[in-house]
Amino acid sequence: MYHFSLLTLLFGLLFSPLKAQEAYVIPPSAKKILFLGNSITYGGSYVSYVESYLRLTYPERTWDFINVGLPSETVSGLSEEGHAGGKFPRPDLHERLERILTAVKPDLIFSCYGMNDGIYLPFDEGRFEAYKKGQEKLHQKTENRGIPIIHLTPPVYDERKGAAYANTLAIYASWLMSKKYTQNWMVIDLHWPMRKFLEDKRDTHPDFVLAADGIHPGDQGHWIMAKSLLKGLGEQENLDTDLPEPAFRKFPQGLQILALVEEKQRISKDAWISHIGHERPGMKEGVPLPAAQSRSAEIIAAMEQILK
Repeated sequence: MYHFSLLTLLFGLLFSPLKAQEAYVIPPSAKKILFLGNSITYGGSYVSYVESYLRLTYPERTWDFINVGLPSETVSGLSEEGHAGGKFPRPDLHERLERILTAVKPDLIFSCYGMNDGIYLPFDEGRFEAYKKGQEKLHQKTENRGIPIIHLTPPVYDERKGAAYANTLAIYASWLMSKKYTQNWMVIDLHWPMRKFLEDKRDTHPDFVLAADGIHPGDQGHWIMAKSLLKGLGEQENLDTDLPEPAFRKFPQGLQILALVEEKQRISKDAWISHIGHERPGMKEGVPLPAAQSRSAEIIAAMEQILK
């Protein structure tokens, strides 16, 4: 049986954002960078911030950042009763994972799951086991294909929307961080930096929120996610701002590159998700993948011209 508050405190101390993480390096051979995740990844602002920052910092690199985040998805395969008003169960990443890996052929994967995996209920050992098994299955499948994967801990759930579920995600995040030390997984912590930022802001602004619904971060929350990811890659320059726009203003043509990346990502993600196929009703039908790739290539060429 877990003593939740004590467990959270101990893990929080052990895996605090104040504790330096070793930096991972995206090797020069890695050109296709894949992002897996749920609606937060599909929303994609943190993906666009990361892509824009890396393009601005390493203009000589050839990149292709592909986002196939799917709203409602879990890595655990769980779904709560009556999800989406009973219209459909939560999709399971493992239903489409092989198709994703075959279609994209990524050189590196970033994976962000957890927010949906406890299905918004208080901590339960069975649900936790399903989450762990789902993450381990994902890791093994990518390892079998020789594809490096960097796991991202789940974003913070606002305890004002439910302290029990906030605690569940803290446990999930801490377990994932533990795999870095017990299994040599590559893991970057998003959860604890977001939680600390939220708590620090509320010391002076009690009504402050990162996510209006407690789940989906706004621009600032996505920027904290992106900053944490980039710092996990050893980046430091221009990451001292609390909002994305001031950071990108520090780069020559930074806001222009960000706007182009956001346009490319809007076109690309729906095309890739539709091309791969999924079991989530209500998704926007993307343009045919060849058309999206052609437009993405035009945007990338425009960015490369700007960055010369």
